Amino acid sequence: MEPVIVVGAGPVGLALALALARQEVPTVLLEAEEGPPPERPARSCVLRPDTAAFAQRLVAPDVLPGTRWMVWRALRRGQVVEQRDFTAAEAPLHLPQHDLAEALRAAVRGEDLVLREHAGRVVDLTQDKDGVQVHTAGRQGEPWRGSYLVGCDGARSTVRKLLGVRFPGRTAVERHAVAALRARLPWPDEALLHQELPGTGAEMCARALPGDVWRLDWLLPPRGDLVTPEALLRSVEETLAVLAGESGTPYELLDTGVHTAHQRLARHWRADRAFLAGDAAHLLGALGTQAVDEGLRDAENLAWKLALAWHEGGAEAPDTLLDSYEAERRGAVVRRLRAVDQALPLVRGGGPLRSLLPGGARNRLGLLTDGHLGRGALGAPPDHAVSPLAPPARLSLPAALPLGGRAADVTVTALNGDSRPLSHRLGGDLLVVLVAPGTGVWDSRHWLNAGVMPELAATVRGLPVPAQLLVAESYPDAPAHTLLVVRPDGHLAAALPGVDEQALRTCVTAVTGGAPARPAFTCDSATAAAGDVRA
Repeated sequence: MEPVIVVGAGPVGLALALALARQEVPTVLLEAEEGPPPERPARSCVLRPDTAAFAQRLVAPDVLPGTRWMVWRALRRGQVVEQRDFTAAEAPLHLPQHDLAEALRAAVRGEDLVLREHAGRVVDLTQDKDGVQVHTAGRQGEPWRGSYLVGCDGARSTVRKLLGVRFPGRTAVERHAVAALRARLPWPDEALLHQELPGTGAEMCARALPGDVWRLDWLLPPRGDLVTPEALLRSVEETLAVLAGESGTPYELLDTGVHTAHQRLARHWRADRAFLAGDAAHLLGALGTQAVDEGLRDAENLAWKLALAWHEGGAEAPDTLLDSYEAERRGAVVRRLRAVDQALPLVRGGGPLRSLLPGGARNRLGLLTDGHLGRGALGAPPDHAVSPLAPPARLSLPAALPLGGRAADVTVTALNGDSRPLSHRLGGDLLVVLVAPGTGVWDSRHWLNAGVMPELAATVRGLPVPAQLLVAESYPDAPAHTLLVVRPDGHLAAALPGVDEQALRTCVTAVTGGAPARPAFTCDSATAAAGDVRA
């Protein structure tokens, strides 16, 4: 099989190439420009726990140089309206976007299955029943040939244009003046949102970055005059005087800019063997929503599906599996954009519109907080309860389990006794998790050959696709002996009432879009060493 071609080496393209490589799929990563983009501290991104965990799995441990906010405070006229304290596991991660990209590039440099090429921009692409051909400006003669192609080449995506996919939407939904500066403020691991900042009346957000660096954002009119350097410096000094409680607070200005949030959505995200992801597929960012966050979710969702299709070799990949990427991810972004459209007049409007929102200012700040913190319709990780890959409802327990949502990050134990959080095992095979109270206090040798384990191990070995069999001491709202099926992207697909071989097979067939059996592959050496059950 020919490699997958990924066009664009921003965070989304890099993450997708690495995620495919972890599943033993070779990738050609085409970059239009040679060398990394310029460092812009004012261009930062916030990763929620799910996307931060995804990025962390792709890079070396502890190399994402960000700040986790342990406290979020929303204030109006200097009075705290809402405060949220986080545990380390649930805290958002804030880091410069160039630092995220560099961490991913460093991982790519150590990955033999990713061929990174400075090929210039894409000038033409064609498809046939077996693959995709791409012509680039930097390579004369022979085109690049791949089994599939993913356009991660940004808002002005050439891939999207060559595919003839429309990109309708709205321009300048929100504008913010942005400054990154180094200053010693009293809250090194916090983020603050102020409405009607005392002395200025502005709406501003202050978010910590590593090394005493802060990103400050001030809301601007959607369309208005250019922000002059003098006006920006005046905003910095007035804001610091309020935040630090005194004027003349020393600071070093590192970077400035104007961030404009557009809302656009590609009509289609799949055209035969070509796909769109990240800013090439969608633009968002109003009310605190995060574009990089959603782009990484695109990459995580698409990677395991492309890997499954690629490992089919010459067989036709099930359209249900590949179509589910657009159905799930485009559907999730549609819901996100719809939530922003519904919230904007309530948060930004005036007069009678605000009276529709019970609680007034408190709830307006609550909506903004939802977007910034990744909760509710504006920010929470999406669920795929309604999906082409959803197993028949009759197979699952009628319980309070959030089927289609992110699986709880419980500790799970492999058959060789290796225990680690479930999130550390994502990104490869399907996970089949038996909820078995009491196993946590016994060495795995004592329960491997007891009860239902021999039968279950044989069933998992006989599944049509590779799967890891794991055991959990407990799982929220799941009774003992529940069998959970978790997708490689961390979404809980099913909760089966006990070991039923036929039910499990039916479930796995649905989750993989009806994919036929194929040879097993390992996602990485660490997983292989864990003694996982494979077909």
